[in-house]
Amino acid sequence: MTNNSKVLALKYRPSLFDDLIGQQIVGETIFNSIKMKKIPNAYLFTGIRGVGKTTIARIVAKSLNCSNGIEKLCRENLCENCKAISTSNHIDVLEMDAASKTGVDDVRDLIEFSRYGPSSAKYKIFIIDEVHMLSKQAFNALLKTLEEPPEYLKFIFATTEVKKIPITVISRCQRFDLPRIKSIELFDYIKKIKEKEKGNISDEVIRLIVKISEGSVRDALSLLDRAMVTFSNNKELDIDTARNIFGYFDKGYIINLIKFILKGNETKVIGTYRSIYDKGIDPKNFLNDFLEILYYFKNIDSLMLEGNNFSINDNEFNEIKEISKNIDTKVLLNFWQFTLKTLEEIDLVSNQNLSVEMFLIRLIYLSDIARTDIENSDLKYSENKSIETNLNNQTKSKNINDKENNDKTISQIKNIFQEKKLKKPAEVKINSFEELIKFCIEKKELHLKYELETNVNLVSFKNQSIEIAFNDNLNKNFVKDLSLKLFEWTGLRWIIAFSQEKGNLSLKEVDKINKSKILATAEKSNLLKEIEEIFPDSELIDIELNKNN
Repeated sequence: MTNNSKVLALKYRPSLFDDLIGQQIVGETIFNSIKMKKIPNAYLFTGIRGVGKTTIARIVAKSLNCSNGIEKLCRENLCENCKAISTSNHIDVLEMDAASKTGVDDVRDLIEFSRYGPSSAKYKIFIIDEVHMLSKQAFNALLKTLEEPPEYLKFIFATTEVKKIPITVISRCQRFDLPRIKSIELFDYIKKIKEKEKGNISDEVIRLIVKISEGSVRDALSLLDRAMVTFSNNKELDIDTARNIFGYFDKGYIINLIKFILKGNETKVIGTYRSIYDKGIDPKNFLNDFLEILYYFKNIDSLMLEGNNFSINDNEFNEIKEISKNIDTKVLLNFWQFTLKTLEEIDLVSNQNLSVEMFLIRLIYLSDIARTDIENSDLKYSENKSIETNLNNQTKSKNINDKENNDKTISQIKNIFQEKKLKKPAEVKINSFEELIKFCIEKKELHLKYELETNVNLVSFKNQSIEIAFNDNLNKNFVKDLSLKLFEWTGLRWIIAFSQEKGNLSLKEVDKINKSKILATAEKSNLLKEIEEIFPDSELIDIELNKNN
């Protein structure tokens, strides 16, 4: 295979510490330790896929065995050791994939092989990739050799899940945590390779590649490979075509979705989501992207447009910033909690798509409640502001030292408050949930009575605050209607909030349980037996409870 025919991830794989992307500190540390001959028995490299774990392992193996020494490490004219290590053909450098060789027998074979010194190199090196896949017995078999290996033997471990490795193994290694590659650094790197390969790709597409790769150099190079072979002519790859190639949807869809949720437009919300789903987006991935956009809505003022994040473009950034000005923080936090809860529950349902649609309808419901609260707050603020404005206008319109004018102003202010007092509703105290239901009956608000008895699972009722559990059967306008009526009846602002708690059974559910118990008792009574003797075909169907007794 010629160098030009290689995929980019192999063609541009670093061969020296100086070539590493985003891992310069790790490379410098290892270089200095080898130069000073302070070489540990084992190295442990951990990090996400594609950040350079196996690549650094091979560079370390070359650094320890290069014929020219670490300070003159081969770059172009490779020595025999470096050439063999680069192609994974060196007899003294064994690479093992723990994902396929997990058993204790595989490790014992490895230990047995380690008893013999190197054939042509200075060190015998075992590179074990995905080491966390080894069994518990395999790790135990490795411990003794790992702690006291022969001078010629070195271990290099690589893993994406360091937490699965026994602490006894980790403590015997020199550990290096490889970070994700920063977006700007990866962008510059991919752009240089694009120019070297003469790829006709826009910077916007490169930003998309960086976003999708999530800090993985290998993933970024693989995506660049796909992008560069899309068009064989001189046509530039645009962002829309790139999204189709990569199976990535525009975050603008979610921004529009949130706008429609806040407006309470259920038709457009469901329509927008279905268009996202039709693009092949997994419901779980959608929810994670939804969380990401919610984060931007909450923290957009603290983020920089040009920074280390290419998740959203300039237009999306500005649109989020504009919309976020009119969104209450409590709304965003409630949205965040419900999204997390849906992510936890989504694996419990067979049709995840329908679950997401119901989740979006819930958010519309929550935003409707929030709008009602804001409207009521604005009304109250407007009323207070009107009084304040009248006061200012009166005090500023005339000479303040003129007693006649002062008396007149005071008189006018009194009139304003008196008018306001006349408009204020008669104060009624409602101290319990039961009193609220009775008052609904008195005021002939039968739809509120029905919802309170049937679909409300009460959590708490105190100090003009009602907390209820979320119920899908609850009428969409219930909270709005009840809030307005309570203000009308009591002259006070009531807070009606949804709780994460389960709440009590509804009154209808309690009545049903009580009736079942009474029916069960009645079926065992002597009176029923006497009736059945007189009327053999009779059957007890229901019992009417006398609530007055």
